[in-house]
Amino acid sequence: MSVRKIKLNEFEDVKDFVRAAEKCSYDVDISYNRIVIDAKSLMGVLSLDLTRELTVKYDDEDNIHFSNILDKYGVS
Repeated sequence: MSVRKIKLNEFEDVKDFVRAAEKCSYDVDISYNRIVIDAKSLMGVLSLDLTRELTVKYDDEDNIHFSNILDKYGVS
């Protein structure tokens, strides 16, 4: 299981992230504090506090497109 921190600043960022997560054949979760949401759910991701850094947990399968999305929105 891999873990990455991301920041989604705009609605378009959320849509882009969810579209990429939907293409994954494995589970992708996104969380803030103790709230864990299915990252493939647009409404679920929008329900999170998008002003904060979010944690993405996913199976460590080789998916270049999803890795690129995480790099795009990743924080140090």
